[in-house]
Amino acid sequence: MAVLSSLPLCAWRHHRPSSSSSSSSSLSWLSFFSSNSFSFPTTQLPVPATCFPCPPPIRVSNVFTHQRTITVDKSKLRVSEATSKDELWAAACLRVRTFNQFRPDSYDIDDHKRYLAENEYEAIQERIAGKRVSFKRVSCINATLPLAEISTLADDLCSTCKFSDDGEDRVVVGSLDLNQCIRLPDEIAGMKPEGIGADFARAYLSNVCVAKEVHRNGLGFALIAKAKTIAEDWGISDLYVHVAFDNEPAKNLYLKSGFVHESDEPAWQARFLDRPRRILLWTALSELL
Repeated sequence: MAVLSSLPLCAWRHHRPSSSSSSSSSLSWLSFFSSNSFSFPTTQLPVPATCFPCPPPIRVSNVFTHQRTITVDKSKLRVSEATSKDELWAAACLRVRTFNQFRPDSYDIDDHKRYLAENEYEAIQERIAGKRVSFKRVSCINATLPLAEISTLADDLCSTCKFSDDGEDRVVVGSLDLNQCIRLPDEIAGMKPEGIGADFARAYLSNVCVAKEVHRNGLGFALIAKAKTIAEDWGISDLYVHVAFDNEPAKNLYLKSGFVHESDEPAWQARFLDRPRRILLWTALSELL
C-alpha cells in the first residue's frame, strides 16, 4: 500500500545538525571518522515523542489496496458524524493504521503507534472544538460496522478501532474530515466561490481512509456522499479534495463522485515538503440543492 503522508516538516527541521561548530572541530571529527571504521545496527527504532513539536499533518486520501477484502453487509453499515470521544479515538487509530507503515520487528512499536494515535486524537478534538484558528467548522465522519459482523474476519482491525455506542460494540472501518475553511495547511487553495465574503462557503475533505480489510465495498462513496449532505447543511457551495498524483484509484473514486480537476501543486512545493505531489479536485454543491 502506498503511504501518502510524510513526517511533518518541522520534525525533520528540528533534527538538522547545528552549523555553529568551529571549522577546527569539524576537521577533527572528519579525521577521527576517516581513521576508524564502524558498523551500525540497522534496526529501525520508533521516533520518540520529543521529535514531534508540531501537530500531525492533515492528510490526503488512502483508499486503495490489492489484497483480498471482506464483503460488507450494507444493511449493518452506518455512516455518520462522530458523536463521542470513544468514537473519535477509534477513528484516530484507524488513521494511524492506514497512513503509516510499520515494521513488525521494530522496537516498542505498540508504544509508538499509541503515541501517534494520541497525537491524531488531540488534533481531531481541537479542530472540532474550534481551537484551530484557520478552521471555521470541522466534522469527523465515520463508517462503522457492528463488531459481531467482522470480529472473526479482521482481528487486528477490530481490536484497534473498536468503540462502544449505546451498549453496542462497533468498529470504525472508514473515516474522513469535512473542513470549512479558506485553505488547508501546506496545501494549495481552491479558487471557488469567488467574490467578497465567499471564502467560508468553501470546504475541503481530508484524512480520507478506508480499512484495507473492507475495500471494494463502496465505503469511500458512502463517506463522500455523507460529507456532501453535511456540507450542504452548512451552506457550503464548493467542495474540494487533494489527492496524490499517482493515486489512480482514489482519483477515480472522486471523479465518479462528481469532482473535476482544478489545479496542480507546484513541483517545488512537493519537493520542499518532501511528499508526493498533489492535485486539487473540485465539485459544486450548489447545483445539488
